[in-house]
Amino acid sequence: MGSSVAGSSVVVPRNFRLLEELERGEKGIGDGTVSYGMDDADDIYMRSWTGTIIGPHNTVHEGRIYQLKLFCDKDYPEKPPSVRFHSRINMTCVNHETGVVDPKKFGLLANWQRDYTMENILTQLKKEMAASHNRKLVQPPEGTFF
Repeated sequence: MGSSVAGSSVVVPRNFRLLEELERGEKGIGDGTVSYGMDDADDIYMRSWTGTIIGPHNTVHEGRIYQLKLFCDKDYPEKPPSVRFHSRINMTCVNHETGVVDPKKFGLLANWQRDYTMENILTQLKKEMAASHNRKLVQPPEGTFF
C-alpha cells in the first residue's frame, strides 16, 4: 500500500470505535445528565447498550430518569444503532406502543453519519425533550416501562 492521499481518513475498526465509546460513556458525559454503558460485559461483539437520560429542567421531563436500550448491529457505525426507550415517555419521535425511536422522525438517525456516536444520540434526545413540541406533553406515570 503506497502513501496516503492528503485529506484521506483512517477508518477505525468497529470494535475499537465501540471501546472508545465505552471508555467515554463510563467516564460520564458533560453535566452528568446523560450516560451509557454495555448491557453485558461478556458480549464480545459489543452490541447491546443501556443509556440513561435525566430529563431537562423546565420541562415535564424534569427530574425523571429515562432508561434506553441501544443495539449496535454488525454494521455500526456505518448504520445507526436501533434506539428504544425502556422507560415510558411521550415524545413525537417515539412509538407510543413500543418505545422505539422512529428514525424518520428523529433527525440524527434519519441523517446518520459514521462519526456520530451513542453519546450524540442521547444528548440529542435530551434536547428533543426540551423542544417546544415535546416539553409540555402529558407523560405516562413515572416508573412505567414499555
